[in-house]
Amino acid sequence: DACQAMGVRSRVCVEPGRSVVADAAITVYTVGTVKHIPGVRTYVSVDGGMSDNPRPVLYGSGYEAFLPRAVTAPRPARARLVGKHCESGDVLIFDAALPEGLVAGDLLATPVTGAYGHSMASNYNKLTRPPVVFVQDGTARMVVRRETYEDLLRCDVAH
Repeated sequence: DACQAMGVRSRVCVEPGRSVVADAAITVYTVGTVKHIPGVRTYVSVDGGMSDNPRPVLYGSGYEAFLPRAVTAPRPARARLVGKHCESGDVLIFDAALPEGLVAGDLLATPVTGAYGHSMASNYNKLTRPPVVFVQDGTARMVVRRETYEDLLRCDVAH
């Protein structure tokens, strides 16, 4: 009313972004290597990283990880969850709480990646982007297929 009385005409627009869709997605990775360095830390590498979720390296965004097959399992182990890129900054979680006994081939999930995970994904290091799968009432439906190497080379011009 005060704005109208003073002749101020404005419109407020908001981008709800994260608050609406962050919880709508979970990113699932496959563990590649588990490396224990006594007295230093444990590293767990996964088959993704800064090309599918650049938020940790760009903004310092924090995430957690869990085993999809054992969501409520205790997570007493600590590790640095790292990606597969040749960059020292390719760290998804600096101090991840993880279950004991994690091995190569295990699936790890990071929740709350719905806001910008897919839209910020890139082909950095010539890696393909992962698929997007919607799940509703226990039924999964792929809505974006995994990129192929042919997709990566489609716009390249031979010399």
